[in-house]
Amino acid sequence: MRERLRKELGDPIFEAWIAPLSLEAWDKDDLKIGAAKQFVRNWVANHYIARIERAFRAENAEPASLSVVVTAASSAVATQVSKEPVHITPQPSIPPSNVSYMPHVLAPDPTSAVQGLWSRMLHPQQTFDSFIPGQANEFGHGAARAFAEGRGGDIPLLYIHGGFGFGKTHLLNAAALEFRKRTKKVLFLRAEDFMRHFLGALYRKDTLNFKEELRSADVLIIDDLQHICRSAATASEFLYTVNALADLRRKVVIAADRAPAALEGLGADVKSRISGGLVIQLGKPDRETALAILRYRAAEFSRLRPGVAIPDDVLERIADLENASPRDLIAIFTKLATYADLTKKPVTAEMAEEAVGLRMIGGLAAKTSIEDIQRKTAEFYKLDVRDFHSPQRARRVARPRQVAMYLARKLTTRSLPEIGRRFGGRDHTTVLHACRRVEALCHEDPLFKQEVDFLSQMLSKVM
Repeated sequence: MRERLRKELGDPIFEAWIAPLSLEAWDKDDLKIGAAKQFVRNWVANHYIARIERAFRAENAEPASLSVVVTAASSAVATQVSKEPVHITPQPSIPPSNVSYMPHVLAPDPTSAVQGLWSRMLHPQQTFDSFIPGQANEFGHGAARAFAEGRGGDIPLLYIHGGFGFGKTHLLNAAALEFRKRTKKVLFLRAEDFMRHFLGALYRKDTLNFKEELRSADVLIIDDLQHICRSAATASEFLYTVNALADLRRKVVIAADRAPAALEGLGADVKSRISGGLVIQLGKPDRETALAILRYRAAEFSRLRPGVAIPDDVLERIADLENASPRDLIAIFTKLATYADLTKKPVTAEMAEEAVGLRMIGGLAAKTSIEDIQRKTAEFYKLDVRDFHSPQRARRVARPRQVAMYLARKLTTRSLPEIGRRFGGRDHTTVLHACRRVEALCHEDPLFKQEVDFLSQMLSKVM
């Protein structure tokens, strides 16, 4: 049940408000959930009790009443609070014996909480040698390698920015491997990890332990920094951390999808600190680089699976994909190579079209991208593409954004989390809700359905 709530609410909210709750009492008539403090009890009762009740129902557990109380061990006012619980009264039923209840945890161990900071596993194949440099990313590759090998002089911070799938995470992973080879203590976090652990430390009133863990690293690596911009408190803590590491002459490596000046929600002090380091951009690889990436992958796959050979003409057709990032190319190649390995069919252009599901126009493969969908949908509804990445919830923006998310899921092979990231770093549950809402509206409103069908047909012709 806890995992269900984690997926529905997201890690930061779950860790801050749900994880510390405990099961105080349970019988067929009443279920009491304990909170360590009164303000936590009030917040959970006002914002999350309905979701908790639905989670119990999903596990086939339906108590006659569900209440949130302050635990007796935590405060002298617990007795008073327990007299006025917030009640929800579903149909009574006897709880099954297989429900996974919340464990009785009142005081999480701060040491175990911060240990999760160091849990990321590096990808052994994502090295500097396996990164294929080209005209658009040669400088970025060389600068990152020099920085990781200690040839960056006194530069304390490296900032890499570029589009989705352009190789930022690959370079971060390669840098982490190189730093560790030099016996450096490397802490590699996504922005979401930084936020989640920081908010958890705030809730536990254990920020000092969190700060000490961050500052114990020789190298701090942060991926997808743009997501930190959603929280002013987290952005401030990030600045303090970078400043502290600079004072200690430690290294910081950051990646984001845009230049420092374009990071929304960050103060001038944070942008100035980031811009003071070495800022490099990864561009979209040209066709020659894309083909080199595919040839490298084909050689590696054939080495592991000698029976699979991908002809160069097929690789060239994949390299001709418009709007395809290196990640897109690798995903298409992997699907094709796996299909060939499993079916034992020789790889031809016709087989590639069948296996990968790409339409061939003029002898070249083509597909619709999320960027195409966002651009065309914004044009249709007279919006700016940036509106889809903004936190605006006005209907004139929210409804077209939902349509674009729905079309992204329908017309691309992207996962829900990936689509959410392309729409301003939204959660996968937001994307799922958008898709369900658009489907429902299509059944209810014929005119709305015509709009969605028109956009879908138009995007199917975008090449």
